Amino acid sequence: MSWHTTHDLDAFLTAASGFLRARPVENTVLITVAEGLRHRGLDAYGETPPLFGWWQDAGGTVAAAFLQTPPMPPLLTQGPPEALAELAGVWDGTGRALTGIRGERDTATAFADAWRARTGAAAELDKNLRLFRLGELAPPEPAPAGRARTAGTGDRELLVEWYEAFAAEIEELGLNADTFVDDRLSHGGVTVWEVDGTPVAMAGITRPLAGMVRVVAVYTPPGHRGRGYAAGVTAAVSGAARDAGVDEVLLFTDLANPTSNALYRRLGYLPVQDHVGLIYSPVGE
Repeated sequence: MSWHTTHDLDAFLTAASGFLRARPVENTVLITVAEGLRHRGLDAYGETPPLFGWWQDAGGTVAAAFLQTPPMPPLLTQGPPEALAELAGVWDGTGRALTGIRGERDTATAFADAWRARTGAAAELDKNLRLFRLGELAPPEPAPAGRARTAGTGDRELLVEWYEAFAAEIEELGLNADTFVDDRLSHGGVTVWEVDGTPVAMAGITRPLAGMVRVVAVYTPPGHRGRGYAAGVTAAVSGAARDAGVDEVLLFTDLANPTSNALYRRLGYLPVQDHVGLIYSPVGE
């Protein structure tokens, strides 16, 4: 039983892709981030190379994995307790600072406990997230004014501005809005809601992978909020994914935002599992 780590994305996907895709809902972020790196390059999140890892049991079966795209903390899959305990020692040996942990709640907590036992460092809660999957879509009634359309290159400047504002609001580190927007536009992955020809909201969507997509970066500028545009654009992008034959349409919400959680439930999204982001304070603070 052992962990294998590499900076080689192809090696990681060769070893761990079958494991990840066997549970595409739970592993949605690892799957889509790895695919994004394949399309956008390994420097999509910064100059420091990403690190990938997978754990094999005594029979050689992959049963856990992680990836890290600095400056983001490592993102863990669920896995056996012994794998998470071993990962603390493996991470200590990489020489990389551990700024935080992301993953399903029990998984992230188990690793944090192992890390604390090894180093004495205690993690603090940064974000409480909930993963949702679409059940039966229930578009808003009445529908908001306006209509949805797929964004094009002519929208790029506005979308970059919106993605930067969105990232600032959710305090997301490491998002290069230019490359993020270009990647989304390359596969028709941004929908805007417009009223009288003016864009008033957006919703992104990941590439279809392993039968699933994830709705991302739903954003309405402050001056257009409270008019149902987020509901309209989310329903539109969700329905388009379903019409395209995608099995699972997913999204995450921040549990600190009751408005968005209530909105997605009204649209037909059902909770799957809770995730957390844990952080470590820099040494000396």
